[in-house]
Amino acid sequence: MNIYIQKQKIREYVWKILKDKKVALPPFPIKGRIPNFIGSDKAAELLRKTKIWEKSKIIFCSPDSPQRKVRELALVDNKTLIVASPRLSKGFIILENLKNAKEASTIVGMFKYGKIVENIDLKVDLAVVGSVAVDLKGNRIGKGKGYADLEIKYLKTLNKNLIVATTVHDLQVFEEIPASEKDEKVDIIATPSKIIEINKNVSL
Repeated sequence: MNIYIQKQKIREYVWKILKDKKVALPPFPIKGRIPNFIGSDKAAELLRKTKIWEKSKIIFCSPDSPQRKVRELALVDNKTLIVASPRLSKGFIILENLKNAKEASTIVGMFKYGKIVENIDLKVDLAVVGSVAVDLKGNRIGKGKGYADLEIKYLKTLNKNLIVATTVHDLQVFEEIPASEKDEKVDIIATPSKIIEINKNVSL
């Protein structure tokens, strides 16, 4: 079985189990998406308590629904927030010094209050990406389009010591999932119940 088929089977499993366990949240259907889940706010709050979050002045975050709270907290904590536009169709959005963090953390709010740029010239400290599945070695599976890998690779050209985190439901964490050499790994996994440190060199 080739790696693409293996990854797709895991995606299908995750989408089904989140729905069956009634922990999936809108937007529906979750199939084909980075799935939103009950507890995404708790996962974001746990990530917020880490030392790497505290030290980070510039945070990149994916535009996916389960990472909305991450974006809000970054703005509340007066971080410079950079978000990839959906499917990178309009490049990147920079948000900073905003009072209305909750509204600005939504897709509509990001475009309303943010500055759209084609390229980033800032050194990002922490990148938070969405995942369909992730394992205890830091391998992740997205929805299959490869955008997160492209974004992380690009951000690493600006900061080779970039720390990468993902927020997921506990049901999305596996012992091991298939990965290829081109796949970017995460250093930190935040779930509603715990922080999992993958990269031991990262001070949490």
